[in-house]
This record gives sequence, C-alpha cells and structure tokens, in this order.
Amino acid sequence: MLNDLDYLKMRRLSADIRIQTVEALCAAGFGHIGGAASIADVLGVLYGGVMNIRPQEPAWPERDWLVLSKGHTGPALYAALALSGYFPLEWLRTVNKPGTRLPSHCDRKRTPGIDMTTGSLGQGISAAVGIAIANRMQGKESYTYCIIGDGETNEGEVWEAAACAAHQRLDHLILFVDWNKKQLDGALEQICDPGDLAQKFAAFGFYAQTVRGYDAPAICGGVIKAKASRDKPAAIILDTLKGLGISFAERADFNHYMAVDRILADEAIAEIERRFAAGTFPWGERQ
Repeated sequence: MLNDLDYLKMRRLSADIRIQTVEALCAAGFGHIGGAASIADVLGVLYGGVMNIRPQEPAWPERDWLVLSKGHTGPALYAALALSGYFPLEWLRTVNKPGTRLPSHCDRKRTPGIDMTTGSLGQGISAAVGIAIANRMQGKESYTYCIIGDGETNEGEVWEAAACAAHQRLDHLILFVDWNKKQLDGALEQICDPGDLAQKFAAFGFYAQTVRGYDAPAICGGVIKAKASRDKPAAIILDTLKGLGISFAERADFNHYMAVDRILADEAIAEIERRFAAGTFPWGERQ
C-alpha cells in the first residue's frame, strides 16, 4: 500500500517535471506548454512508483510500457525520464534543437525510455492496443499505459482503437485521458464537445472513472481500481486544467503553444516552489 511519503515523492516529482519542462522550453524559446503542464501529475505518479521500469535498462522486456499518444507534450515526458535516470538532465536544454535526441514530438529511435513514436493524434492509442496484445501473446504481465488528449478524442481512430481494446479484453491496458478542457483552437465545447468521456468509454466496454488529475492519491486510487477490473481495458479521465501548475500558462487564454523567456520561466519556477512548500501544489489557493 502507498503511504504519505510515497505521495509526497510523487508530488515532488510532478513539481520537478514542471520545473524541468519550463527550463527546457525556455532554452528552446517556445513549445507546447499547456498540455505538458496538465500531464505532469500523472507522469509524477507513473514514474514515481506505479510503473515497473528499469531506467538503466530502457528496453527491459518485462517493463511496463507508456505510450504518450499526445506526442507534442513530449517535453514533459522527457523531463520525467531525465529525472528518473534514463539520460542526463543536460539533454533537456537541447529540446527541439538541431541534432537533439529530444525532438518536439516523441521518437522511440532517438530517446531512451520512449516506447513508441507519436505525434499524429489518434495513432498512439492504436499502437498501445497493439503493444498490449503483443505482450499478452508473449505471456507477459506488464501493463501498457497510454495518455491521450481530450481534443484528441475528436479523432475517429481513438474510438476504433477503443472498440478493438474492449473486444480483445485488454485488462492490462490503462488509458489516461487528459481532460484539461482545451484543445489547440479553443475550449472543447466550442470546437467539438466530447460529452461525458467516462460514459463514452464505458459504452465502448471500458472500466471507466473520472479522478482529480492533479492529485496523486486520486490518480493512484484510479490505477488500483483499474487493475482490479478484469477482462476489460480501463480508462481514467483526468479532470485537470490546461497549463495547470505553471503560472504564466495558467493565466493565458491561448496556452497550447507559447513563447517562454527567462522572466516567465523564473516566475513559474518560483511559484511552483512556493506552492509546493505551502502544500497547495499544483492547485494553489483555489484548492
């Protein structure tokens, strides 16, 4: 069973993921800040103790797999990987630069710890379904985790993959939906309202639940319930906000992709540390 120290470790990791993501995008000068911020907490949980991994052996055959279907938020995953020991933190200052091993979107052939190349929205979940099937065929007990965006559910391929996963009874596939309420061009309800996502995935045959996507115990509890479910895949809808925990991104109306300078970066990092010390991270005074 997890305890308060485990959750504190996960919260600290999620704070450090945000800090290192800000530093990486400041070095690049720009990047996909909003969606990277809203997945920092689930990454903190996964790499803070939930996933069965060996950072010094990224291709360990018995590992749990993670597919970041919303591959444009790769900088947050790169931060999680670096902080977990997959590669040096110094690499983060090369994100999206010529010759980098950390491109704007995830590439499994260039980055240690990236299990699947992603970026074309809708395709990552399909790959995750295939990975889960292949691991089961090989008799492995590993879990396949997949993170998709809420705007990504506009893609029909997401629902084709969901139908396949349910038909195959992939109870070692756990899908996270980053329900941060925005997509590239605006709010979900303005662009293409997805409706009740938990209800939708349940209708497709998933064990589905909605949890506080910024809260480590809630996310861990969701994973525990998902693993207890049998003969069906699981979907965990992460109720969060785009840009959450990074002050300048929280405030911006358009925060999908932003310029990041040193002033903004320092302000955000100071705010992250202040909130963490006060025990209100990442929700701040609104909790």
